[in-house]
Amino acid sequence: MPTTECSGTTHAPIDVMVVDDSAVVRQRLKAIIEADARFRVILAADPYEAVALLRKSVPGLILLDVEMPRMDGLTFLRKLMRQHPLPVVLCTDQAERAVTALEMGAVEVIAKPDWRDAGRLDVWSHNLLESLRNAARAGRFPMLEDRASPTDPRHTADAILLKVPYNPRTGPAERIVVVGVSTGGVQAVQRLLSDFPADAPGIVIVQHMPPDFTGAFASRLNNDPKIAMEVLEARHHEPIRPGRVLIIPGDQHGLVRRTGIGCRVELVDGPPVCRHRPSVEVLFRSTAQAAGPHASGVIMTGMGDDGAGGLLEMREAGSMTIAQNEATCIVFGMPREAIRRGAAKLVTPLDRIAAAVMAWNAGADTGSWH
Repeated sequence: MPTTECSGTTHAPIDVMVVDDSAVVRQRLKAIIEADARFRVILAADPYEAVALLRKSVPGLILLDVEMPRMDGLTFLRKLMRQHPLPVVLCTDQAERAVTALEMGAVEVIAKPDWRDAGRLDVWSHNLLESLRNAARAGRFPMLEDRASPTDPRHTADAILLKVPYNPRTGPAERIVVVGVSTGGVQAVQRLLSDFPADAPGIVIVQHMPPDFTGAFASRLNNDPKIAMEVLEARHHEPIRPGRVLIIPGDQHGLVRRTGIGCRVELVDGPPVCRHRPSVEVLFRSTAQAAGPHASGVIMTGMGDDGAGGLLEMREAGSMTIAQNEATCIVFGMPREAIRRGAAKLVTPLDRIAAAVMAWNAGADTGSWH
């Protein structure tokens, strides 16, 4: 891992190796990435050239294409994780390959841009740089704090639903669990769900992921023999039931709404909240309002602060609130901010979260441990 410390408070640029077989795309990616002075780009035309460069110097991050003629990106990723485990951002439109890459250890996946659509390219470039910063944080690089751009306003959950108190007179009969997770979340969610029994309370998950990828993610989880619960991509007005896990689709906000004795998921459009759609903040706020003490909120690995305020609202409404501990997070940003705000009643390793939720569901006092 290269040294990033310089004299004073500045940091040397982080080397980003771009592996793509198109010379035109490589140059365009270089221009986009180096617009952020924290990054410096190294170019490789294919995985074989990347391997040769790795023998000379190990970069901080890798931005990897999937479809290349001499060796595809997934094959290279598999070899890389055995020999030089590095933070990798994968660029692909193929959902199944994206989920496979995240399972193999890629930190982030971003959909390929339409280079002909200049109107959307600025947004894509912003998202790429955010993914690279996430990967840098996963690689334990010291990074400057992100600064919100005047052209990219940071919306709060108020843009989707206003804050109102929980009404205890008409609470749901069944308990529910809501989970928020981002960078490093695919492997974390797999582990979390594998620890729940088939009759666990209904679970709703926001995993920051591009549109069209969440369906493949849900399908992969549902076919995992280690996971006893049913896993589905949520549809509008989908009931939240014991034994079922609902993944909120990419590019839509997911809200929990009370319906008689139970709850359901409502999918809505709207601006990104905390720079994300779906947003953990929106899910948690809606759960605080709909279920209060009948809900448990879990915030796990991820960069930024999405969900920290919503988890605090859940705790204030009487919910059980849990944050994944630093030692088991790929990126501790989201749990750290929730803990800093006093939102987490419990801070615990990943492999003890499900047990804590089930103890709460059984009515036991889980206490607190770190």
